[in-house]
Amino acid sequence: MKKFGLLFLSVFLVSLSFAQLKESAEIDKIFAAWNNQTSPGCALGIIQDGALVYGRGYGMANLEYDIPNSTKSVFRIGSTSKQFTAACIVLLAEQGKLSLDQSLDEFFPEFPAYASKIKVQHLLNHTSGIRDYLQLAYLKGYGDDDYYENEDIMEWLIHQSDLNFEPGEEFLYSNSGYWILGQIVGVAAGMDMAKFAYQEIFKPLKMVDTHFHNDHNRIVKNRASGYLPNENGFEICMTTLDMIGDGGIFTTINDIKKWDDAFYNSEVLSPKFWETMTTHGVLNSGEQIDYACGLDVSEYKGLKTISHGGAFVGFRAELFRFPEQRLTIAIFTNRGDANPTRMAYQIADILLKDKFIIEKVETAEVVEIPAPKVEFSLDQVSGTYELEPGMDLSISANEEGLMAEQGWNGSIYPIVKIKGNTFQIPGEESLSFTFSDLQDDFTQVLSIVQDGRTTITNRKAEVDMSTVDLNELVGDFYSAEMDVTYHIVMENNRLIMGIGKNPKSELLYAEADVFSSAVGTINFKRNAGKIDGFLLDSGRVINLKFQKK
Repeated sequence: MKKFGLLFLSVFLVSLSFAQLKESAEIDKIFAAWNNQTSPGCALGIIQDGALVYGRGYGMANLEYDIPNSTKSVFRIGSTSKQFTAACIVLLAEQGKLSLDQSLDEFFPEFPAYASKIKVQHLLNHTSGIRDYLQLAYLKGYGDDDYYENEDIMEWLIHQSDLNFEPGEEFLYSNSGYWILGQIVGVAAGMDMAKFAYQEIFKPLKMVDTHFHNDHNRIVKNRASGYLPNENGFEICMTTLDMIGDGGIFTTINDIKKWDDAFYNSEVLSPKFWETMTTHGVLNSGEQIDYACGLDVSEYKGLKTISHGGAFVGFRAELFRFPEQRLTIAIFTNRGDANPTRMAYQIADILLKDKFIIEKVETAEVVEIPAPKVEFSLDQVSGTYELEPGMDLSISANEEGLMAEQGWNGSIYPIVKIKGNTFQIPGEESLSFTFSDLQDDFTQVLSIVQDGRTTITNRKAEVDMSTVDLNELVGDFYSAEMDVTYHIVMENNRLIMGIGKNPKSELLYAEADVFSSAVGTINFKRNAGKIDGFLLDSGRVINLKFQKK
């Protein structure tokens, strides 16, 4: 073992009581697979009543130099950064330099006319309808390693002739909204947001290792490298993009503790500031949503929570606060396959098990569905199940068991039987697949449970493709909003679409003139019976128009 081995395996404890020490062993088990010298991992901070009662690192911050993770390691925290962008906006509103009711066109008049309907508050609550720039980049054919700048994003956004929906009508998470908020900070403050946040938040709170990373060439002491698993172990997964607003915060567990302290007591951030930050968004209908200002205000097992996760390149993060219990769980990981949100729930289950408020369900309301007396064969459960039009999950049997293939992105993975007619992805206990309703020797229903949420899907009806002429869909389709052409061709009797550097995608029939693909759902449009274009729905981009050339 290397000289630092004993130090690496030791636990960094702060003000830890005997009861908490017993709990720490349970907590360590959650991260046990990462706690070695050949794996990236995370830094964990548990803050209780203003004290960092448990802080430690698991796995390595840098695999090349054998540097372990610790509470001093600097992590990119992805969208967990959004609360700091919102904080800049709320501070500027307190300073009288902007209003949350101001419209987007007051800051950037070059946007289309719809900008007059978009308020700063809409951007804060993800109710603006603005299309997501990260998805637009993908739809333009940009790969993960391509480089673009703020000027490019602004150009893409001002050329969007439509919104996903009318401002205030719906909630749809949009990185564009928070990137725009960062640009608004620059206009209202008279300086870029990185400088404003340092001056107004990080310096006063003594968050010495926290900054908005808007220069990828900047040297960052104690930076953790981001990683993704591959066939040889791990590969580096970082970015040269300099966007901030939707993300971009670099920070440590030690610094985030200072941010958490400011939530309860601060001379820098007022109670009114935090009231605004945690006020639920409201739709035009009057419906209240969980999202506030860069924070999700919800509840877990009857207890109020204030939280936000983040994911970008080889980093995943979660900041999970129980304000009434004065407990905060921070997990910053440097591996792109991590799920820190689930891990935060697991820690909460350990620390708050005696405080949860579980509603009792009246016995008369419980309807038990008897499990099938027989286990279905692999052939009986095989087939295609439709999550929604254009989104199919195909289940197939081979010598080793079942394979699942996601039609919307091409991902393929094994699922193994755990009990009866329930299957799981190996190592993913929070995700299960249960088959039921045997008719004509095939199961008709697939229930998918992920992190406690159930999705019911039905077997997709067989389609008589003899009535479908795929050749009339072949051609080049141009989007003026994106300035990009999609090429649809026939290859081996399959409809294939190519976009820039992205892998080619097969178009799979969903219903008349509607196809699914790795890109999204394509709804072909006709004029006088002939295909003249299509509308594309792709995650956080809806109804993107393409015209046949």
